[in-house]
Amino acid sequence: MAGNTFGTIFKITSFGESHGQAVGVVVDGCPPGIEISAKEIQIELDRRKPGQSKITTPRKEQDAIHLLSGIFEGKTTGTPILMIAYNAEFASDDYLELKDLYRPSHADFTYEAKYGFRDWRGSGRASARETLARVAAGALAKKYLRQKLGIEFLSFVDSVGEIQSQVDLNNVSLVDIESNIVRCPDQKAAEKMIKLIEQVRSEGDSVGGTIRGVIRNVPVGLGEPVFDKLSADLGKAMLSINAVKGFEIGSGFEGTKTQGSQHNDSLHLKEGKIRTKTNFAGGIVGGISNGEMIYFKVAFKPVSTIKKEQKTVNQKGEEVNLEAAGRHDPCVLPRAVPIVDTMAALVIMDHLLRHKAQNQ
Repeated sequence: MAGNTFGTIFKITSFGESHGQAVGVVVDGCPPGIEISAKEIQIELDRRKPGQSKITTPRKEQDAIHLLSGIFEGKTTGTPILMIAYNAEFASDDYLELKDLYRPSHADFTYEAKYGFRDWRGSGRASARETLARVAAGALAKKYLRQKLGIEFLSFVDSVGEIQSQVDLNNVSLVDIESNIVRCPDQKAAEKMIKLIEQVRSEGDSVGGTIRGVIRNVPVGLGEPVFDKLSADLGKAMLSINAVKGFEIGSGFEGTKTQGSQHNDSLHLKEGKIRTKTNFAGGIVGGISNGEMIYFKVAFKPVSTIKKEQKTVNQKGEEVNLEAAGRHDPCVLPRAVPIVDTMAALVIMDHLLRHKAQNQ
């Protein structure tokens, strides 16, 4: 079974390769009547595209989106939406040296083991360039959820290496997040993060970190226990992103260090509604949203392609040394922020439509 489709009602299927002709997405199950334009979608894509700052890959791609079906007179029609962005700058020759060997911590070996051969030009489908398709689809979901329910998605770089930000999740804003090139709303921490990324780049190395996701104004009742819990689907969505190695929601692993009397979110009435005084659960209880802010953390490993010499194996079974060329991010986190937003929006959109189908 192919694994290129995500969602149950609001369903997306991505296609294309890093160094192929194009990358795109088909969105099915989108409600009709959503006012959307290529310009609005482009705003989201511009936050993800390469070459946007001195700490990202120098590859230049405009990621210009083309809407080919499912939108008429500026509104979604309810029929499948096809969006595509043509690749402009793909120097496949940069990858010729990688054609016959397997890069450490890349999907080269596993893809070839699964399919019998692989696209060695920039990792093919294993490349993070595929996420362009997700972000385009997520723009639709984000607009619908914002207009209908005022749902807001705010992701930001929480840590890079050992540098940890200090951010009040209740007050963080998009303006704060976009105020610097690393997309960390803690300005002091952001300065240190940028310096660290520049340092590892100069050394031919890479660095990882975490992204914090925040979702506000999610209504009570979203989630489909037992196997499609809202938290479970958020976890699957985040773990499907390239380079992600961990996911936690609410108090996460830190919550394991507390006792039930400390961790339980006591209930009270506020303006006639049941609310919790604390939010260690992260806005989801029993796999169903409880009306509180949803927050989670996603861990990204250091980018695998580095310029330092590494030992590996080629297709002949010989041990060889590799010093990778090409254009790569020394830290994927700044460009991954809109991808985390997108995957969260796709999950909430799908669960909202599932909830409405069952209960209204």
